[in-house]
Amino acid sequence: CGQPGARRAPGSPGPGAALLGLLAASALLALALQSFPGAGPGWGANGTRGCPRAARRPPRALLDELSRRQRDLLRLATSAGRTGLSRGGGGRLGCGDLSRVTGLGVVGSGFTKLVLRAALPGAGAIALKSVHRAGSDVSRCVQRYGHPAGCRRLASYKLLKEVTLLQRLEHPGLVKLHGQCYDPEIRVIAMLELGSPLEMIQLLQTPWEERFKICLSLVKLLFYLAHSPLGSIVLLDFEPRQFVMVDGNLKVTDMDDASTEELSCKEDNDCTLDFPAKSFILKCTAAGKCDGLNEKKNLFNAYRYFFTYLLPHTAPSALRPLLGDILNATGDLRYGINETLGAFEKVLRLYKSGLYLQKRLPLLKEYITLKGFRTMEMQDYKCWPSYSHLGCLLSVHNAEEAAAICNSQPQCQSFIVTQQRTWTGRPLASFRSSLTDLIPDVNAVLYIKRSAPSRERL
Repeated sequence: CGQPGARRAPGSPGPGAALLGLLAASALLALALQSFPGAGPGWGANGTRGCPRAARRPPRALLDELSRRQRDLLRLATSAGRTGLSRGGGGRLGCGDLSRVTGLGVVGSGFTKLVLRAALPGAGAIALKSVHRAGSDVSRCVQRYGHPAGCRRLASYKLLKEVTLLQRLEHPGLVKLHGQCYDPEIRVIAMLELGSPLEMIQLLQTPWEERFKICLSLVKLLFYLAHSPLGSIVLLDFEPRQFVMVDGNLKVTDMDDASTEELSCKEDNDCTLDFPAKSFILKCTAAGKCDGLNEKKNLFNAYRYFFTYLLPHTAPSALRPLLGDILNATGDLRYGINETLGAFEKVLRLYKSGLYLQKRLPLLKEYITLKGFRTMEMQDYKCWPSYSHLGCLLSVHNAEEAAAICNSQPQCQSFIVTQQRTWTGRPLASFRSSLTDLIPDVNAVLYIKRSAPSRERL
């Protein structure tokens, strides 16, 4: 009867062969039509699937919720099919690969899902996401309806929806789908790129350039979602906990609460966006849709959760007016995502080119230049925010800017412009309070203040 733990008949195909690829659009449609009585064929008169004494039929209210989830999944899968776009069936991994995983450990859990870390030969570290059977989503459903199997199935539709979206969308700001597994008991496992939780307190302690990168990558993701192949997509549960960091890059990892539906309206007052501290009324178009509501909801959430904290602090002084304009325009929703992306790219051009630097008298003449030498790496005075916890390591446009920084720090007596580069291509400069042993290095240039006490030893 397909109960958990049932044995397969000898010679029957294993789950990897029989079930790999079931999450293609056509299979999703079939799944949506075969869930519970009243939703499609295959169920007996007493609400069981060929099992006369199986569990009782779910209550009508739960069936209604299941039907709504099915229709949402059906609409999404149909829309995805019309685009003709797919990411190769959602990755190369399937059910058969689960027997090879090692090093399982809990990464985190939420209302609906449980995420495990796993190692897989040939694939490295991955995340396994499944329905959290002891989570609040399932528990509250069971308390309400008294039907555990139906409640687990209801929660599974969220994960199926997420997998469907990740199969059809492709952007560096979306976590990668490596594969998925589905078994007859509606147990769905998504195999995803493994990231680390986003820690806002840690981000606030990173250099401004890295925080700007986070905000820029988020804006690029929202631009993609506003113009996606499936239409404008809104992230209904938009909070930092829905994001992870992968190799220093921000990625959204939860898509189950994403929606491609545009709010219908008859007048502007039907297009109200309510937030805890602000409300906005958008235009109702002649087509009866709220103009840009999905896009602007994403944008304001980016403003209140990311931009206000990460953009202004320790930014180059010459760029602060431009950053202030971005904050004001997104906070008032005067900018759409196109204008916001254009403003961010303008800041990036100014920063990478060095055009933001204020003109000042040349300062390098106050330094002795030693080409082909660097100082020994060791702990020195610290500055904030530094790329190193052991000293003062900052991003600079060139040696002239580094000299200006050294002059502004009383402890600084010398600096080296290193060969390290940030994501913008800018070099990192290491600032020192004293000279240590010099080490030959053909790629290095050491700059020492002419007034430095230790220069007499050279």
